[in-house]
Formats: sequence, C-alpha cells, structure tokens
Amino acid sequence: MAKIKKDSLIGEVVKNYPQTIESMLKRGMHCVGCHVAAFETIEQGAKAHGMKDKEIDEMLKEMNDVIGGK
Repeated sequence: MAKIKKDSLIGEVVKNYPQTIESMLKRGMHCVGCHVAAFETIEQGAKAHGMKDKEIDEMLKEMNDVIGGK
C-alpha cells in the first residue's frame, strides 16, 4: 500500500522520506523547502506547479517506489 498519497503534506514527506525530494525537484516542484510546504499537500503543490492528475500519479508511484511503499 502506498505510503505517500495526494493528501500527504509536502513537509512531512520531505522530513520522513528525503530520498523523494529528487522526484519532486525534477518535475519543477521546488517548494520542498518553502515555508508553505508544511501546510500544503502533494496534490496542492503539484497543481500549483501546473501538473496534471496523470503526472501527479506518476510522481507518487515513483516516490513510493523509492521508499519501498509500492
């Protein structure tokens, strides 16, 4: 079961799974260090950076693969 979901907070993901930062950065989500990241979900941040649902799903899959949470 996936550990990182659309409603996961960016700040919590970065804190608990720093190995996922690259997946976000390469898609233009440079908000990993932003003060808003503590309150913004993965989905909110991704949509704010112009990502479509399919791209968000692909990023989440990659992030969960990286942490072993297939």
